[in-house]
Amino acid sequence: MKILDVMNLCKTYGNGESSVNALKNVSFTMDKGEFAAVVGESGSGKSTLLNIIGGLDRPTSGKVCLKGQDIFEMSERDRTVFRRRNIGFVFQSFHLIPELNVEQNIIFPILLDHKKPDKEEINEILDTLGLYERRKHLPSQLSGGQQQRTAIGRALVTRPMLILADEPTGNLDSKASRDVIELLIRASRKYTQTVLMITHNINLTSSADRILRVSDGILTDMGGKHDEKLS
Repeated sequence: MKILDVMNLCKTYGNGESSVNALKNVSFTMDKGEFAAVVGESGSGKSTLLNIIGGLDRPTSGKVCLKGQDIFEMSERDRTVFRRRNIGFVFQSFHLIPELNVEQNIIFPILLDHKKPDKEEINEILDTLGLYERRKHLPSQLSGGQQQRTAIGRALVTRPMLILADEPTGNLDSKASRDVIELLIRASRKYTQTVLMITHNINLTSSADRILRVSDGILTDMGGKHDEKLS
């Protein structure tokens, strides 16, 4: 089942001779449960792509559809609600609320939507991410890897259609980076969630179903395990 459809996406900053084409007619799709990694040099347009797909920035032209819904045909308010309910974000900076413990940080998106968390589901996420014993700890009492796992839990908790991870291991050492990627993949498989991850570390893409390379605003599908299964 197709979840994400990106069509002829263009993004231009500035005007005239000083304009910069950050994205140039980018098109691709992702299926439910697929895990894709976006690689490319600094300034290639990777983060711009992720921000537009997540509705945090607007394209100059083109469409982004999640399960058939064009997010840029929505009003700003409707897009904000849609994003909160259907897209999970994991950033390089963990963006945890320092006054809240692990469990409270994870359930925060549910509370924003004025819903009651399901205790069993929260415990399952905490257990999957290896955070059950740390659920009452504040972010300041956690390692970097544990903080990022908390951020992943927060992204998973609303069961979004799509998870966008922007350099999720950028602030972690190599072991913690591998652990976080493995946990992100395991969680996405368990909950059949589609994940699009940006990374500068090509070594962290070995478990991805597909690799997308962005260079000078142009996206190239490099294939991956998904293609191997079909051959």
